[in-house]
Amino acid sequence: MSLALSLDFQYTTSIEKLWSALTDSSKLGKWVANIHTGEAMENNFKPEVGYQFQFRTQPSEYWDGIIDGEVLTVDAPNQISYTWNSGGMEHTVTWTLQDLGDGKINLHLEQTGFANVQAVNGAKYGWSKWCGELEKVVA
Repeated sequence: MSLALSLDFQYTTSIEKLWSALTDSSKLGKWVANIHTGEAMENNFKPEVGYQFQFRTQPSEYWDGIIDGEVLTVDAPNQISYTWNSGGMEHTVTWTLQDLGDGKINLHLEQTGFANVQAVNGAKYGWSKWCGELEKVVA
């Protein structure tokens, strides 16, 4: 049975600015970083269905430092989903943006394909840290 992670984050920004931070490779590089070193991950992301992308960082003894993915759906500026494959694990990540009014945007993350609770908790830690950095990018 596959497990899923579901998280919500709220930002004071415009939906366009948040969408750009989720889909522009130069902005992604500012908030998606190596969890252990804080070093930004190089990436070639493009929000185009079928586009295959890669994030790269310094490898460690436990991880090769590479995340491969393919964009599955794009509904700008409301939703994007892609595969997220790393360390032999294959997941699907979906971001959904909702304008709450008064300059507040809800960002919902759904990541599916986890084999165990430990992997879900690891992803929860990582995304929570990254989404804290995302807040700095969209402020």
